[in-house]
Amino acid sequence: MYRNNDFIYEATSKLEQLINIPIEIDSSRKNYDALLSIKNTQFIVEAKPSVRTSNQGLVLSQLEEMNHNSTRPIILIAEYISKRATEELKERGINYIDIAGNAYIKCNDLIIYIEGQKKEKKEKTNQSRAFQEAGLKIIFQLLYKPEQLQNSYRIIAEKADVSTGSVSNVMTELEDLNYLLKTNNKRVLKNTNELLERWIVGYNAVLRPRIMRKKMRFLDENIRFKWRDINTHISNGFILWGGEPGGALLTENLRPEKFTLFTDLDLSEVARSLKLVPSDNGEVEILHKFWKNDLGNNKIAPALLIYADLINSGFGRNIETAKQILENELRYI
Repeated sequence: MYRNNDFIYEATSKLEQLINIPIEIDSSRKNYDALLSIKNTQFIVEAKPSVRTSNQGLVLSQLEEMNHNSTRPIILIAEYISKRATEELKERGINYIDIAGNAYIKCNDLIIYIEGQKKEKKEKTNQSRAFQEAGLKIIFQLLYKPEQLQNSYRIIAEKADVSTGSVSNVMTELEDLNYLLKTNNKRVLKNTNELLERWIVGYNAVLRPRIMRKKMRFLDENIRFKWRDINTHISNGFILWGGEPGGALLTENLRPEKFTLFTDLDLSEVARSLKLVPSDNGEVEILHKFWKNDLGNNKIAPALLIYADLINSGFGRNIETAKQILENELRYI
């Protein structure tokens, strides 16, 4: 699939001007976004439109895996890299260039470090509706239960708790973006790895902040060590473990420090059932259960949501658990 990586040339051209050293780019290789050469040192380029809080964990995980599997150095080129992300990249020894010419490159005798450059402002364009709130809810349904693709727009709308018009618009956009193929007999998702990555970014940047309800803490500190014994079976609603406890239940390979849960119950009932009290710095995050149907386990949130939270955390132990979930529960993607 064609990916618009024109910013690779814009970023390297800007850096070339700043350092007055020729930079060569070869974007003809099928296996890489590009190959970059500076002073006889060749880098494999991984291109990302942006690296923000919403996708920092995912990008770092991908770059570290590339570093592990490659004999040549890796360099990230992005239109935008947040300040927090640049610090993390430098700490992990990962090279980068952004579109303004800011760069951190350290390989053998080649050392380039530039910061403080400002990107030229461009007029904002309308963002895709597919990756706004309603669209993210729809894509969630389609990624987690691909068989729902064959349902009517009305049923998909009911499951995602959005309007039928939103489903129609998003389906059209997914087709235009080459993520959806419509035949006479059925609909099929395409480029699902890329769609998953874009959904995770949108989920963390757009949807998750809107479904965040409250932070709390356990009334008794000892409860956090016995969280598996907590009864989450409530007759009039759901309390589903996500994030770290969800990952622990799926893989038996994680000891939670932060506790994420999805619920459609009143906060007072959740607090009473789990023995919680409000706390701005609490270890328990309560999120709104935004889908209408119960997708599987009645104690654990959908694996797709658990994966998104773990991979975005940036913590090594969480990322390893996320990879396990991707290889097992989400292997169909």
